[in-house]
Amino acid sequence: MELAAMASAAVPGLAPAGVSGAPDDAADFTSAVVIDDAGKQWRVRSPRHPEASMRLETELLVLRSFSPGIRAELPFQVPSVAGTVQQGELRTFVYNHVPGATLELETLVAEGGRVPTEIGRAMAGIHDLPQAMVDRADLPSYTADEFRQRRLNELDQAATTGKIPPALLRRWEHALEDVTLWKFNPSVVHGDLHEDNLVIWDGAVSAVTGWTDLRIGDPADDFAWLIAVHEQSFADVVLESYNKYRKEPVDPHLMRRAALAAEFALAQWLVRGVAAEDAAMIAEAEEMLQELESDIREYGGQELSSEKLPVPAAPAGPPAAPPEPERAGTQSAERPVAAPLISERVTAEPILPAVPSKTPTADAGPVNDTDTGPDDKESGTDKDAGGSGLNPPKEDEPTADRPGSAEAKPKTPAEKTDGGASGTETAAADDSLTTTAIPIIEPRSGS
Repeated sequence: MELAAMASAAVPGLAPAGVSGAPDDAADFTSAVVIDDAGKQWRVRSPRHPEASMRLETELLVLRSFSPGIRAELPFQVPSVAGTVQQGELRTFVYNHVPGATLELETLVAEGGRVPTEIGRAMAGIHDLPQAMVDRADLPSYTADEFRQRRLNELDQAATTGKIPPALLRRWEHALEDVTLWKFNPSVVHGDLHEDNLVIWDGAVSAVTGWTDLRIGDPADDFAWLIAVHEQSFADVVLESYNKYRKEPVDPHLMRRAALAAEFALAQWLVRGVAAEDAAMIAEAEEMLQELESDIREYGGQELSSEKLPVPAAPAGPPAAPPEPERAGTQSAERPVAAPLISERVTAEPILPAVPSKTPTADAGPVNDTDTGPDDKESGTDKDAGGSGLNPPKEDEPTADRPGSAEAKPKTPAEKTDGGASGTETAAADDSLTTTAIPIIEPRSGS
């Protein structure tokens, strides 16, 4: 009833008669639907921490940017803020009621009928929104190449945790380095689109909520939630309807990038847990990553890249010397295999060469020096937002946009994705040569 009291304080004349729970990002918000004495419903969202409060402030800017003309062209309603109430450094928001209800993913798929068609139409409407409204609100904006580079930086950061299976790192890196995959036209992106933000009424999408991560970026991010759909035909109808209503040409690699976003959301969730020093979140992320890697290895699945992930060749080297006979009382030990490294990244600033400790010998091999630059700011009110996605949880995203911003906990994709051996090889270096890695500080765009 605390939220009901907040709603009454935020909206003059509102007399609460009942309250019920509402789905939301549980790590970031407390939400409820309040029913007044006239039977009208109001949605209440209260942030749990300052970062979540900033996301709601961002959403307020976004909702105000929907002019009456823009709202009239959309095939769904956009909620509006009816009032707010301040509690310390946090502010609770009350939204006007929109007809309909949110459905669980399985229930949404089971609805069938024209629901997937209407979802595709709604997504097309979002992506065709004028980009000027995002620019006026000073929200994050990325070109296709900037978006790909940001993902590469996030991959480097995730790799430094040492908690992601090497096969997944190689799989994601290969897809990110396939430049043909990333030739898309940036559009307005919702950034936290999933079933909990789609209000369904009478077989159609009556409203879209959760506008905290709006940005200009990759439209594939808004399709990541569909990777978890068991009925492929449902996702196919959504995509077909989307292409029909979209004003831009068909993007042939849209669903490949969506699958990558869904998988990569698990890595973003892990990084968020490490940053928060949350042992439970880290353990949960590790478990989901191991399950994903196991599923890919056992079942295969959708190819992320348009090019087949190559199988690394065996490293060349001098013929092995015959083994020495074991002496009594001794036991031979295998040399541990070094984990594969993420390849060097091209950054906006020049990379200084590694400084050798001594002159290399003539037969010294190349040294693979890995650059793991810091991650960009994530979504929210920062200019460099980008989440989650895969939203960890319920995002943008693009903070996952929602890292920088808090994002929704990601879901392990039910549709199995394909993995393979890495094309990245670790070159051998002479023992006499050592290098010192010089960290690269990535410039923050828009700061």
